[in-house]
Amino acid sequence: MNQRRNASSKSQPTKPLITKNPDISIQKGYKSQKSNFFSSERNIFTLCLAFRIVNSLLIQTYFNPDEHWQALEVAHRIVFGYGHLTWEWRKGIRSYFHPLLFAVLYKVLALFGLDTPWFMAHAPRLLQALFSAVGDLYFYKLSNAIFGNFVAKWALFSQLANWFMFFCFNRTLSNSLETVLTLVGLYYWPCMRASPSKVPLVLRKWGLAIAALACAIRPTSAITWVYVGLLELAVTCDRLKFLVLEVVPIGALVLALSCLLDRLMYGSWVIVPLNFLKFNFLSSGGDYYGTHKWHCIQGHKEFRFVLPMLPIALMFSGYSLSVMAKSDSDSRRKGSPNSRMKRPSKVGFAIFVLLATNIPMALYMSLVHQRGTEDVMIYLSKEAQNEKVKGILFLMPCHATPYYSTLHYDLPMRILDCSPSEEKGIPDESDHFMMDPVSFVSTLMTNGSLPSHVVLFDSEEKLLRDFLISHSFIEIRRFFHAHFKVDRDLQASVVVYALAN
Repeated sequence: MNQRRNASSKSQPTKPLITKNPDISIQKGYKSQKSNFFSSERNIFTLCLAFRIVNSLLIQTYFNPDEHWQALEVAHRIVFGYGHLTWEWRKGIRSYFHPLLFAVLYKVLALFGLDTPWFMAHAPRLLQALFSAVGDLYFYKLSNAIFGNFVAKWALFSQLANWFMFFCFNRTLSNSLETVLTLVGLYYWPCMRASPSKVPLVLRKWGLAIAALACAIRPTSAITWVYVGLLELAVTCDRLKFLVLEVVPIGALVLALSCLLDRLMYGSWVIVPLNFLKFNFLSSGGDYYGTHKWHCIQGHKEFRFVLPMLPIALMFSGYSLSVMAKSDSDSRRKGSPNSRMKRPSKVGFAIFVLLATNIPMALYMSLVHQRGTEDVMIYLSKEAQNEKVKGILFLMPCHATPYYSTLHYDLPMRILDCSPSEEKGIPDESDHFMMDPVSFVSTLMTNGSLPSHVVLFDSEEKLLRDFLISHSFIEIRRFFHAHFKVDRDLQASVVVYALAN
């Protein structure tokens, strides 16, 4: 700290690019209005944790395969000895750090005999709810550090009310943990404060370590942290020390620990960030799952990729609400008693619109849209525990359902493979099935033993119904899935056929 003060006295540092609320009246007028509840971080965290726990229990739909296949499925294999590893793990472009968090959870459940179908389906999202609550708390603290307490309360409201955060934040995606680390890390960077020179340098080291950890989990997080690092380089007085004594050693330490962890889990030396860079950027391997316009930074993108940036946008939503609230307060204070009764509240109307649009969307996406693939695995898990299932064939696009991590029973299962080919334009197994379902399934069942259960979407079931019946399969359950199509033909329901006794 002394070195920093001496340096600042000799030369004026560049002003921070992010400053506190320019409307000083908001800051002064409401800084003294801290409620007792929001004066305690414990109270804020308790509120956020309770909200996220309820949030996690209300998520009963399927969003993205990575939630199960790149986290829970890997963790299940580590702890219980069976589970499916996708092609990404064979190519070494995934780090084991994220799945190991859930492996610890599974181990605890197993030790206490709690690895039942209900806990296996819900416990991972409950653990993520804990991480999300930490993210919410640091989102509040970051907003408070930048704009002040009054704006921070409205920003937290914006975050908790946002439908996509409700729908996505509690899922076991690496993007969700990346978002938490981004919020925590940003809070510790001096460049994110109004007076960077007043922030102890030890906090910056914590911010660097968290940023490095976020990059180890998701290498694309480096895009965010390079920008933040450049901001810090612009405002700090000790640039050389920052680069040589902080960025390099902390980054190297986290990278070394990450490589050691992956060496232990992979069984050989694997540098995940390098493999990730080579596959997704140098060879455009990610384009296999869809591309966007030429001017995009990366060909393949998904909405969840920008999840870490959404809270930053919501912070400014909170700022706007705080301005409306102040305007309403000033109007009520200046106006006559009669005018106060007639004048509508700007912030009240804004809150009504936000809740009226976000709550229905959050509940529909979390409870209704694409829930069939989750429901079918919970059903099959219970049937398997009762020894009514001997083998399952999934005749649907690959990774369309959860897998062993939800079934939690060691029996033969078969999905259609969709691993990228070394040569572009070669159809995978899933493509062959979609092009001619009857011919594909006929060949598949001729060359192998029949499963006890077949799971498929109704769009393919219409084509295969006669074939399945002719092979002694009967429909036993049908689960609602979706009201409208997303990226394929409408998959309205998930159908389960069982081999007749």
